[in-house]
Amino acid sequence: MITIASPLSGWVTPLEDVPDPVFIDRMLGDGIAVDPVEGRLVAPADGVVLSVHPAGHAVTVELDSGPVLLIHIGLDTVALGGEGFSPRVKDRQRVAAGDVLIEFDLELLARRARSLVTPLIVTNGEAFRIASRAEQGPIEASGPLMALEAMNASLTPQLAAEPSASRTLRLQLAHGLHARPAARLSKLAGDYDAQAEVVTEDGRAASVRSPVAMLGLRLRHGAEVRIRAGGRQAEEAVAAIAGLLESGMGEFLPLPRGTHVTELAEAAPLPKELRGIAAVAGMAIGPAWRLKQQEIVVEEQGAEPEAEREALASACARVEAALESEARGGRSNADIAAAHLAMIGDPALEETALRLIASGKSSAFAWREAINELAAPLRAATDPRFAERLDDLMDLERRVLVELAGETLEAPTPPEGAILLAETIYPSQLKAVAEAGIAGIATAAGGATSHAAIIAAGFGIPMLVGLGPQLSAIEDGTPLILRGDRLLVADDESMLDRARKEADDRRAFREAARARAHEDARTADGTRIEVFANLGSVADAEVAIGEGAEGCGLLRTEFLFLDRETPPSEEEQRQAYQAIADELGERPLIVRTLDIGADKPAPWLPLAAEDNPALGLRGIRLQLARPDLLKTQLRALLGVRSAGPLRIMLPMVTGMSEIRDTKAILQRLANDMQVAEPELGIMVETPAAALLAGQLAQDAAFFSIGTNDLSQYALARDRTNSTVAAGLDGLDPAVLRLIQVTVRGGEAHERVTGVCGGLAAMAEAVAILIGLGVTELSVPAASIAETKAIVRGLDLSACQSLAKQALAASDADAVRALVTAFMEQRK
Repeated sequence: MITIASPLSGWVTPLEDVPDPVFIDRMLGDGIAVDPVEGRLVAPADGVVLSVHPAGHAVTVELDSGPVLLIHIGLDTVALGGEGFSPRVKDRQRVAAGDVLIEFDLELLARRARSLVTPLIVTNGEAFRIASRAEQGPIEASGPLMALEAMNASLTPQLAAEPSASRTLRLQLAHGLHARPAARLSKLAGDYDAQAEVVTEDGRAASVRSPVAMLGLRLRHGAEVRIRAGGRQAEEAVAAIAGLLESGMGEFLPLPRGTHVTELAEAAPLPKELRGIAAVAGMAIGPAWRLKQQEIVVEEQGAEPEAEREALASACARVEAALESEARGGRSNADIAAAHLAMIGDPALEETALRLIASGKSSAFAWREAINELAAPLRAATDPRFAERLDDLMDLERRVLVELAGETLEAPTPPEGAILLAETIYPSQLKAVAEAGIAGIATAAGGATSHAAIIAAGFGIPMLVGLGPQLSAIEDGTPLILRGDRLLVADDESMLDRARKEADDRRAFREAARARAHEDARTADGTRIEVFANLGSVADAEVAIGEGAEGCGLLRTEFLFLDRETPPSEEEQRQAYQAIADELGERPLIVRTLDIGADKPAPWLPLAAEDNPALGLRGIRLQLARPDLLKTQLRALLGVRSAGPLRIMLPMVTGMSEIRDTKAILQRLANDMQVAEPELGIMVETPAAALLAGQLAQDAAFFSIGTNDLSQYALARDRTNSTVAAGLDGLDPAVLRLIQVTVRGGEAHERVTGVCGGLAAMAEAVAILIGLGVTELSVPAASIAETKAIVRGLDLSACQSLAKQALAASDADAVRALVTAFMEQRK
């Protein structure tokens, strides 16, 4: 039995949990993965380095005992082009167990890579079988990770002895022949009765059935290669392999005419269009301006511990004072400042920093290390929501380090009208540049629910996130168009002219809409559509009323429960809900009960790890499993004295029992408190709830469709995963049909159906939603006036006709084409 040690300290993760089909499907071989918590990769046993990838993100080691291991740091890290990686070994170098192979910048990768999870693959699985693996959980570098058993088999695929077919081409893979395309080529080669190989210009060859051998060729973009094969299906194999290479496999980068191959190896692709996630919907036109992160140098050794303690305390006090001022500011980012205050007051953070200072470290070094220790579990997680919280910690680290260094927080001032580009942007940085007049924001990483996105929404700045590493190829000054979920590089002046006209039309429409923001929304034939606001705080309510909101269609109560060590008491909740009700006056207030769980963790709520948290213990499931939380929240809501109607809404409902069980609790509490029982409705966020709407309406007083979750469950695309979320579209006919079923189920029992998800604020969706029978739209405050204006320009019968066509369309693009033609006809 051969023992393989872990090359990293971190969290053992099965290949099944690695978010990449190349590893899940074992295209490169079987193995295991580790989510690292430190930036050092070491040799898992004695052996020889076969190859280090030119991008520094992967290494192949042949152990003295025979196994050949591929270790791939993170996912999609080849696109970084070597940034953040420092290989400490070379090809053919002998190493001993524990020797450092690669050092990498963990913080940079956490922000820019799709995931840090690092697979370790046994590439010659025909010769070695995995007998055992470490269980999922923490592991130290050099700890036992898996055990292999030798088998009687050839260690390397046989190359073609007598090739009878060949074809020469140049690689148009943007990042060269790295692990993913090598795995796909290997799998394809196995489909043919032939022995195929890749041959380089200098005569080196590798079997196409061996991904590791192909990686050893170190082929870059633009390299000339020959595919040759022998055997019964040699011609078919060559044609298929060459065709797959020439397709670009999703990484196609055309070869510029007249460019030498050596120049191509260093060339960065300039994309014409990037697609991401619209964190803040809108349109922006302007030149690219890249926000450059300033490095703060930290000395490890400190002066006298007492002086270092005083310096840290003073710096933290200044940051706390600034945060307290922001928390009192009344803007929508007040809650974010409060969350940062809770973080900076974390006793574990202070304890770690003081311990390091006592050992002789500087206050700055101690603070950075303490933050990194607190951030380690977030870096080790694959859920993008954790990465969003990681940004908050990094922002806090930066603010205190700036104070310790005696520097200022003033960020470089972007030119007015520019589109800001960044790998990620921290809340404090965004606040500093937002008032400079930037037109939009585009980031390679980030999430739609990040605190930076919330702040951008408060300023009304369109923001696109999750664009990936190709964003780095766009240079300062490049003319850009940010529209919806796409970032376009303007090819010529005519393209810009068309975009400017569109923007001018939108601006004129918006100004006219704001002039009538406080009027009712009625279609041209008199159909009344209520336009409510989605809220998350008192500050949000204040802004929404000013924008013309007719009520609150969704109050997200999570703002009271996250970023704290203990859950809020009944009285604290009651006061918070009362303040929002007071702000709304006689307008309706619809409160969603706590939507929290494994996918939205809270420090005070210990929950077992789940393989698929989006389908796990969350929403109403969690509340019924923890009735103490549900009862406390319901009592707090029953204690609110509202001038307008107060309604309660349950999240993530899938069946009648969840409504009935909650309703029984609500009735008992209302009787005990001798108050009237509010209407109890549900969020329709699952296909199950939509399909059962006719039955659920017997107990639910109203429906509100959460199109974000409904879309992701219907289309099987995680809306927080930038690699698949770009294909998530609420206008897909499948989603529209679920909305139709919900509306019809509600109408059978005279229940009102509203929409409070992202689709309600999408201009091209309003007519279809009305045509499907939706009578209430709940949108962000910034969208209220325009949504009302869109409603006024519609006719119910025309909307119904459009909706009927949309339900029969082939896909979301076809639906959009229908809407475009519909709106053109009405001009």
